[in-house]
Amino acid sequence: MTKQTSAVLLNYLEGGVSEIVLNRPDKRNAFDDVIIQQLIKALEITERDDQTRIVILRSEGKHFSAGADLGWMRRMADNDHAENLNDSRELARLMSTLNHLSKPVIGLVQGAAYGGAVGLAACCDIVLATANASFCLSEVKLGLVPAVISPYVVRAIGERQARRYFISAEVFNSQQASEYGLVHIVCDDEAAMHARCNELLQQLAANGPQAMSAAKDLVFAVSHKPIGADVIEDTAQRIADIRVGEEGQEGLSAFLNKRKASWVPGDNT
Repeated sequence: MTKQTSAVLLNYLEGGVSEIVLNRPDKRNAFDDVIIQQLIKALEITERDDQTRIVILRSEGKHFSAGADLGWMRRMADNDHAENLNDSRELARLMSTLNHLSKPVIGLVQGAAYGGAVGLAACCDIVLATANASFCLSEVKLGLVPAVISPYVVRAIGERQARRYFISAEVFNSQQASEYGLVHIVCDDEAAMHARCNELLQQLAANGPQAMSAAKDLVFAVSHKPIGADVIEDTAQRIADIRVGEEGQEGLSAFLNKRKASWVPGDNT
């Protein structure tokens, strides 16, 4: 089943997988204020959908995304400060919504991922890229800065690499992106990338949906915090809560009785 909203597609696949697709290949999947709203809407739909367990973010065509659309940039240049601030807040809302989505998000990157597209990749939980993919934080070439994507990109690649690429606007390849932490898996080509994605989907399907959501939230809870009494107590509370929850009880019962858990596709006997 496919739900289409202009340049953004929302596809419902088998096994509780939803696919959000940038479908503007003739414009190298560049985005503007309208597409940002469509992406937010698609993400919010998947967040509310109890049938969606995993989300894929990808693009049609040769390129993941060239970043901001030229027409949108022209309009922003003519807008006043208040209008620019509103535009920036919506882009920030997109990044935050993607980053904090309770479902696992797999990003598939081919071709160019420039500007804000690097931010989209940084907000995904698992990123696969083709060997010929290229990345660029190109904002300073336009006299701008990668402001609203910066918290996520710095978390992904670290302060040291961010200082270099925010300032230089150099292009870096998928192997470098992997070394920096932006990309998890580099694949030979798109066919190999989609095949590896299918393997990951099978891997994730074996995991408790609520547990994956809780695990994602756990990372946010402990990241960059000192290991003090508050963090130690919070983690103890989290594991106790999930052990006595319905999914935790089912998972432990399945393990102890050597059967598949109820959420695993196929015969659970």
